[in-house]
Amino acid sequence: MRPPAARPTSQERTFAREEIIVSKTDLRGHLTYANDVFVRVSGYTRRELLGRPHSLIRHPDMPRAVFRTLWDTVQSGDEIFAYVKNLAADGSFYWVLAHVTPSTDAHGVPVGYHSNRRLPEPAAIRAVEPVYALLLAEEQRHPTGNAAVDASSALLRDWLDERRTTYDEWVWSVINAHEGGAR
Repeated sequence: MRPPAARPTSQERTFAREEIIVSKTDLRGHLTYANDVFVRVSGYTRRELLGRPHSLIRHPDMPRAVFRTLWDTVQSGDEIFAYVKNLAADGSFYWVLAHVTPSTDAHGVPVGYHSNRRLPEPAAIRAVEPVYALLLAEEQRHPTGNAAVDASSALLRDWLDERRTTYDEWVWSVINAHEGGAR
């Protein structure tokens, strides 16, 4: 049974600092594994999660440009760290610091993606939110999803270029400033 789409609320969920949310997807981004922490924090049952697109928990406050960057990175075979605001089944939200990596078979052929997510520091979220709000505002100026993601992706590239950094370097600067910087 397909769960209904959640309506966002201002209620925040959290999880313990020592907990790690883990999920695995196939190459199309459909969930193949969700650990107990993911199930609990997302508010969905395991049955509701497995087989569904990971985007089920995409919060509308998240700019599409970040997800394009994430997908482009992992589909090229590289890992990525990203701050992500997720949407729980009841409409509440929760922030994570995600580490997403490609999964390969014994021959190095990609078979899916693996993500570990931990609780970010509030100061890191405060540093990320204005950038994401800027990207989201750009997306909202465009009438179609493709135009929106193209425009916000261009804005993100320009914003990063102005700072002479990459998305990965920018995220690591936030991690180093607010999370203790442990890789």
